[in-house]
Amino acid sequence: MKNRELALYLHPEIIIQIIMKVLKIEPGEGEPKVILDKENGIFEFSGKSFPEDVREFYNPILEWFEEYSKSTNPSTVVDFKLSYFNTASSKMLLDIFYKLEAIAQEDKEVKIRWYHLEDDDDMFEAGEEYSEMIDVPFEFISYE
Repeated sequence: MKNRELALYLHPEIIIQIIMKVLKIEPGEGEPKVILDKENGIFEFSGKSFPEDVREFYNPILEWFEEYSKSTNPSTVVDFKLSYFNTASSKMLLDIFYKLEAIAQEDKEVKIRWYHLEDDDDMFEAGEEYSEMIDVPFEFISYE
């Protein structure tokens, strides 16, 4: 977590500015790859999510979206390309979706693209369940 190590040496206000610029987390043991790049309009989660400490992993992401909600892009499309996530991660994903829903309620364009393997019914159904819980359009994209 290079961003977190760097952030330890900076003033708290500067940390938020760094997070707003780009939050990039390389995949680790049970941790998905995350790219949150407002300037280039890239918002992506990929891989597997079962971090040892789910709150420690997802709190900076939730804080980033909280800050992003104060000054969003005209359109926000978030790609979820997760091949697996555990129950603890599912709650954190729902928290992210609630933040996206709050942005959409401010008359901003928000869409979630939910990727799933063609034959992965569980991942497809998980996306369907999320789409029924929040008022944000979902696009389901299958791949081989």
